[in-house]
Amino acid sequence: MLLRHIRYLLAVVEQGNFTRAAEALYVSQPTLSQQIRQLEETLGVQLLDRSGRVVRATDAGEAYVAYARRALRELEAGQRAIHDVRDLSRGTLRLAMTPSLTSYLAGPLIARFNASYPGIALQVIEKTLDAIETALAADQVDLGLAFSQVRSQEISSRPLFVEKLCVVVGLTHPLAKRPAARALAASELGRQSLALLSSDFATRTFVDAYLQQQGISPNIAIEANTISAIVEIVRRGGVATILPDAIAREHPGLREVPLNPALPHRTVSLLWRKDSYQSAAASAFAELAGNLAAAE
Repeated sequence: MLLRHIRYLLAVVEQGNFTRAAEALYVSQPTLSQQIRQLEETLGVQLLDRSGRVVRATDAGEAYVAYARRALRELEAGQRAIHDVRDLSRGTLRLAMTPSLTSYLAGPLIARFNASYPGIALQVIEKTLDAIETALAADQVDLGLAFSQVRSQEISSRPLFVEKLCVVVGLTHPLAKRPAARALAASELGRQSLALLSSDFATRTFVDAYLQQQGISPNIAIEANTISAIVEIVRRGGVATILPDAIAREHPGLREVPLNPALPHRTVSLLWRKDSYQSAAASAFAELAGNLAAAE
């Protein structure tokens, strides 16, 4: 049994079709079929059900594929380990972050890391928390920066700092002239026109939970699926929003408005796949993130 047999099997299962799998692998369909047959003969069991329009794994095939995927991830991690240079003069780090964190944390954190380790090539991907968990489990990224509400048993996390959500307005908004010591009552928030992130954001989940808890029926005038859009809309218009206070501090055209009762806080955490190989670059980034968080 060779590694290519495993790759070929996984390709057919993922594509559900020998032709598409052969195209993805840049091999001929007869070659692919022959290699799968060889694997089945070696194992003494039928791995694929070829009777329908879509090729599917048999029960035995499903069991084998689960182990095959895991083995392939470990082998790829082993290849990275071979090329990992402990002095950090070169290497690669794959990092995933949630959208709200990229808007204020990615800049200072990545700038410091790049200045300290210029030989490390950084790949930064913006994903939701669920997508980060999936990418970590599939070994598509090395580390994730997200929130502590991790659901997967395959993911480990380490708290970094607490993030505070707040009401944010532009400098021309009437609330911007409110004395800082005078908090906005939750009932007053219900009378404001709001621009909020769309429901697929973790931030929106927190906001909706708070509004429901306070018995507020919000006046949502605008929804957007990017933080940059929300920031520009609020900075230029007469609507308020709810975002991390760090974003308000990053933009001189925004002002934080205290709210009573205050919005919930949430913990920003460093995520990684349990028992996975951690490169020197990943370890260095984790240490830097911890030090930066402690300094905040």
